[in-house]
Amino acid sequence: MSISGTAVALPSIGRDLDTSGSPLNWVVAGYNLAFAAMTLIAGSTADRIGRRRVFVLSSLVFAAGFLGTALSPVIIVADIARIVSGVGGAGIMAAGGAILASGYDGAARNRAFALMGTMAGVGIAIGPTLSGLLISATGWRASFAIFTVIGLLVALGGTRARESRATGADRTDWAGGILFVAALTLLMFALLEAPSLGWAHPAILFCGIAGLVVLVVFGVVQRRSASPVLSPALVANRGFMGWSLATLTTSIGFLGVLVFLPTYLQAAADLSPAAAGATMLLLTAPVLVMPMTAVALVNRGVPARALILAALLLVVGGNLWLATLESDNAVMTVVAPLVLIGVGMGASFGITDGQAMALVHADAVGTAAGFLNTLRGAAEALVIAAYSASLVGLLSSRLGETTRAAEVGAGRLTAGAEAVELDAFTWSWQLTQVGVGLLCLVLSIVVAALIRGRGAAARRAT
Repeated sequence: MSISGTAVALPSIGRDLDTSGSPLNWVVAGYNLAFAAMTLIAGSTADRIGRRRVFVLSSLVFAAGFLGTALSPVIIVADIARIVSGVGGAGIMAAGGAILASGYDGAARNRAFALMGTMAGVGIAIGPTLSGLLISATGWRASFAIFTVIGLLVALGGTRARESRATGADRTDWAGGILFVAALTLLMFALLEAPSLGWAHPAILFCGIAGLVVLVVFGVVQRRSASPVLSPALVANRGFMGWSLATLTTSIGFLGVLVFLPTYLQAAADLSPAAAGATMLLLTAPVLVMPMTAVALVNRGVPARALILAALLLVVGGNLWLATLESDNAVMTVVAPLVLIGVGMGASFGITDGQAMALVHADAVGTAAGFLNTLRGAAEALVIAAYSASLVGLLSSRLGETTRAAEVGAGRLTAGAEAVELDAFTWSWQLTQVGVGLLCLVLSIVVAALIRGRGAAARRAT
């Protein structure tokens, strides 16, 4: 909910704090970067020091970050507070998934993870609508302040969970954790700042190359570590990696639309934040019902592999269909593709985690849950950065001015030039969607190869 609701708030934040471009996009990207970077660390830490303990502490950090965002006087404070919230969100998801995996087996585990997917779907579904209503009624700060209360309630509820941890837990792999955070941060900075600084700028080239090098070093360190944050055995597990890549693919196909379409609808169709949030229900509402529907089919014998491949095709088709988006009649144009993407994402929520966790040893469920959510978070962070870079880069090539392009990408059109800028905005949207759709198609083919013949094994393991 904190991700989907924030997307609707971006234009209001930009106007209130007088910002656009990458500083504004870091409100969303900073949360996702912290979430992606810290989930893996939080998962392995939860296995070692206690899953309930990490869950409760993370909920408090989550709440504190949202309070800081609501009170932010300038954009840099909002960005830092969002990063704090992302760290808390990472611990909630990693430790929460580990608590479920350690507490349930078989069909009950499938249902538990499907329920977790359903609740994520509830948050995704009501996030844009609730935030839009709150922004229209009281301003964007109130839409963030409510999460402080939610975070405290989550922490209170977490105290009721049963504590669990891995047997024979070793010390935390601080070197691996630091390297992973550094790699993602460098890559994210390069992607977000490239449109304004230029892809050939020394800082961008350095961060991009350094990020890839640090990522390789991270892999080497993990292979030699006695207690790695990312176990090489997980990466070597073909079935687990296939199901993990499936969740990565659906996240890529879902999140760019979720974050950036509300801004386009407000600029192109002149919708209010509340109306834009309501329109996004076409994308998010299917995520409410599809997780439990998908897991019910799997528990009744329908092959999970066939279901996930169908879900991936829906996500690919919906993203490619959105390449036909036009400013005229924009709302009607997005109806069918948004439903397709939402159904595909919801179905994957219901089955990917359960199928993947069924292939993991009980002592590694925290690390595995952290890895799954790290992939989601990394996909979300990098998709937001790459999507923003693509939109602003294409707008810059069309409008000839980076500052103006960033403002148009944030939904702030120049008086007297609305038609030209909106045409450029639409064109950049169309090309970006083609790229996202083709990337999801390639990843779906890889998923099909990795999970081939693994459906029966997964069912036997559960």
